[in-house]
Amino acid sequence: MTSNAAHPQTLALHAGYRADPATGSVAVPIYQTTSYQFQSTEHASNLFALKELGNIYTRIMNPTCAVLEDRITALEGGSGALAVASGQAASAISLQNLARVGDNVVSSTDLYGGTWNLFANTLKDQGIEVRFVDPADPEAFARATDDRTRAYYAETLPNPKLQVFPIAEVAAIGRSFGIPLIVDNTAAPLLCRPFDHGAAVIVYSTTKYIGGHGTSIGGLIVDGGNFPWAEFPERQPALNTPDPSYHGAVWVEAVEPIGPVAYIIKARTTLQRDLGAAFSPFNAFQVIQGLETLPLRIFEHSRNAAAVADFLSSHPAVDTVIYPGLQDGEVRRRADTYLSGGYGGLVGFELTGGRGAGRAFIDALELFYHVANIGDARSLAIHPATTTHSQLSPEDQQLTGVSDGYVRLSVGIEHIDDILADLGRALDRATGASLAAE
Repeated sequence: MTSNAAHPQTLALHAGYRADPATGSVAVPIYQTTSYQFQSTEHASNLFALKELGNIYTRIMNPTCAVLEDRITALEGGSGALAVASGQAASAISLQNLARVGDNVVSSTDLYGGTWNLFANTLKDQGIEVRFVDPADPEAFARATDDRTRAYYAETLPNPKLQVFPIAEVAAIGRSFGIPLIVDNTAAPLLCRPFDHGAAVIVYSTTKYIGGHGTSIGGLIVDGGNFPWAEFPERQPALNTPDPSYHGAVWVEAVEPIGPVAYIIKARTTLQRDLGAAFSPFNAFQVIQGLETLPLRIFEHSRNAAAVADFLSSHPAVDTVIYPGLQDGEVRRRADTYLSGGYGGLVGFELTGGRGAGRAFIDALELFYHVANIGDARSLAIHPATTTHSQLSPEDQQLTGVSDGYVRLSVGIEHIDDILADLGRALDRATGASLAAE
């Protein structure tokens, strides 16, 4: 990129790429290849020894994926990024990059159901304990910390609870211990810049708003380059002790000539290399197309969601509306502090008729799609208690913000009149079905 543009609308179109050097192609090519020709045996040896950076194998890196990585790095103000196969892979690798068997992580309770299950069960089976605390009290993170705590984890705009996380408060607590805050910013790209508030690592499911069109699964891990890993050798041994994967390399020392990228280089050259959660070049191309229009879409999502929240809050069949713009007190203060330009495209609400009314409402929708995704350009709806959070116990569902009657909407960019008309029809039908059942 030849200019010094800093605005997201420009960066989303231009950062990390100008034209293909071989053909002059303005559109990012799909480099659908597994392997790359080495210039010589010395060149190959240098690449494998990390003496120079370059393409080795698409399981580890790919030119199409690299454009996506560079573009999101520019948008977030980070030092580097790694594209992986899914948002779930991004969440897992972000923690596995720091925590080993016997270590622990302190996480917010306010999580997407798949992440909760990953943390509570799968990582536990791998020897990494995840301790869940209520983010309403940031000091709870400090109380749950011990000598083997390696990271804090949270979602900016938790799905489905929709209470914005206290990023700066918890990041400051973590830094006093030498612990980085990892923030899943999937539901709030461009609306929130977690690095500006002290977060050390950002993860994304690009499947959602960044891609925006429901075509391609993917994930991203972004290194802020702002965490002093070398100052905490005992707290962060994964980056400060010899790694047998690379002949005893100490990552904070090995990458020093490149820049503050120890965290993301280790993630790429150890976990991505060994676990193989590779981002497809074709999917990267698709996500790049979505990213180019994200600065337009995310604010339209937010405008439509605000109108939906107002509509639902005045409907007699709705008990409660869960939406940052309707909150008050401390949770509203956090929403206004960390979100800029809108409160996101997600709206939750609880129907007076409970689980039966929630299911009847979902079945009565015509415009909204009944799918497990969020962040599509089209409007989506789901009943989390019987789907995305059904694997959690009733107690854990309540901790994440899911009740029997809770319905989650991912409001799209259709005309708002059409969105409200579909919601009104479905609410009327669900109310009638609930009354008939009584």
